[in-house]
Amino acid sequence: MTRFQNPTDGISQDALAGLVAEAVQQALIQHGVVLDAKTLSSTSAFAGNVAASLPFLPQAQRLAIGSFKGEWSALASELVHAMAAAQRDAANTSDDSAALASAIVDRKSASVDPRERTNDLQSVLIEDWAGEVAGSTYLEENFRIARSTLHRWQRRNEVIALRKGGRKHVFPLAQFVDGRPAAGISEVLAVIANPRLAWFWLTRPSPDLDGRTPLEMLKHDRVREVMLAARDFSSASRPSGPQA
Repeated sequence: MTRFQNPTDGISQDALAGLVAEAVQQALIQHGVVLDAKTLSSTSAFAGNVAASLPFLPQAQRLAIGSFKGEWSALASELVHAMAAAQRDAANTSDDSAALASAIVDRKSASVDPRERTNDLQSVLIEDWAGEVAGSTYLEENFRIARSTLHRWQRRNEVIALRKGGRKHVFPLAQFVDGRPAAGISEVLAVIANPRLAWFWLTRPSPDLDGRTPLEMLKHDRVREVMLAARDFSSASRPSGPQA
C-alpha cells in the first residue's frame, strides 16, 4: 500500500488529487473562467491537493471540519492570499497538502463556538472522534486496572469517562500512562467540565500551546502550561453578556 493510501478503496492521496484537479480544470474551462495556462494548472492542482487531503485526515480533524459553520469562500481566499504573501513562486505539491488542510482545520476549530462543538460531539459515534475507547472489563483484563480503582478515579474526576448509551461509560485509552490517567486530567476537568469537550480539546493541537496537543504535554508533566491554555479555552466558551 502506497503512502497516504486509503485502505478501503485502495486509491492514494496523489491519485485522488489528480482526479479532483482534472475535474476542477474542466469546470473552469467550461464556465469560461479566463486564466493563463500556468495559473489554470496551479489553481487546479491546489484545489485537488487540498480536497484530496481531507479524507486522509484523522477522525478528530474531519469532525472539526464538519462542525465548521463559517464562510468557506472567505476562508479559502484568506488562505490563498496568505500563501501568496509567504511564497509567491512556490508550487504546491501533494507533500504540502496535509499542512494546508491542517491549517484549514485549525482555523475552523478556532472559529466554532465550543458549545456548538459539544452538541456536534453528542451526535457522532464516540469511536469516530475519540480514538480507541474501552470499558471497565477491558481495562481490568488488559491494563490491570481494578474496577474499584477506575470507579474511584471517575468519582474524583481523575479520568475521562465518556457516556455511551444509557448509563454505560467508556474510557479513551490514550489518557493512560503506566496504568493510570495522565497527571493533570482532573485539573482540566475542573475547568472544562463536559468530558466530551474536554477530551476533544485534549487531543487537538492547541494554538495556545504552539500547535501541540494538551494530552501529549500532560504526558510530559507540562501540567501548568496545559492549565493556562485550558482556562483560555474555557473563558472563550462562556457567554460574554447576560442571557435572555
